[in-house]
Amino acid sequence: MSTVRIALANVRASATPDESVLIATTSIAEAGRRGAVLVCFPECFVPGYRWPGTKLPPPDPGFLQRAWADIATAARDANVSVILGTERVTERGLQITACVFGPDGTVLGWQDKVQLDPSEEPTYPAYGTGRRVFTTGPLTFGVVICHEGWRYPETVRWAVRRGAQVVFHPHAHVAEPGSYRPVDFADPANTFHEKSLLCRAAENTCYIASVNAASSGSGTTSVVVRPDGSVQCFQPYGVEGLLVADIDLSAATGLLASRCRTSPL
Repeated sequence: MSTVRIALANVRASATPDESVLIATTSIAEAGRRGAVLVCFPECFVPGYRWPGTKLPPPDPGFLQRAWADIATAARDANVSVILGTERVTERGLQITACVFGPDGTVLGWQDKVQLDPSEEPTYPAYGTGRRVFTTGPLTFGVVICHEGWRYPETVRWAVRRGAQVVFHPHAHVAEPGSYRPVDFADPANTFHEKSLLCRAAENTCYIASVNAASSGSGTTSVVVRPDGSVQCFQPYGVEGLLVADIDLSAATGLLASRCRTSPL
């Protein structure tokens, strides 16, 4: 058995971009103290997801460069790899992305959001292109961001067919007026979102590790799903903290992903 410990930063969304960096670096240090090899943050955690009606400052490449440098230092000090939900400014506009740092603080690469929800297009006009997998120690993993994982099974399958044992799913989800407020993961009365994660794991024989920020009444929370589609652990809804899980990499065979006869993404 090859077991690794991962952490999902189910922390509160920040009030300011500077606070997002402070929360992130503090969480990375805690993940290191708790023995995790990797910690994953929610979608656009730094500087914060630009919800309609919010008043975050305009995109600032200078701030982002400083923030990424602080995250890199925290990763190196804690000896922990980091998947940071963030944004970046490209020649095509503002883009949702994840920056992956190694335990020595180096940037291993980026996974841009390739599939946007239609509601995001006015704010984040730049679609990403291409997918990749990453490796840290014995762990090979992919990243699919929010809408990609809920609705597009091929994004997960692509990573698993290329060796990913875990697919991380940073997302952003808050309560909507009148929405159902769950207590148990994948409650039948809730929306399809959490149920789809069980399918992504079982249909590809991989782990799914999905992370959301803590907020009152949110319809989704952070979870680790086993390769058979069963829930290993989930964070209580609205409760801030690190969700830490020891996962058995030998269980993530990718068998069903490898047997898929349709063309992969």
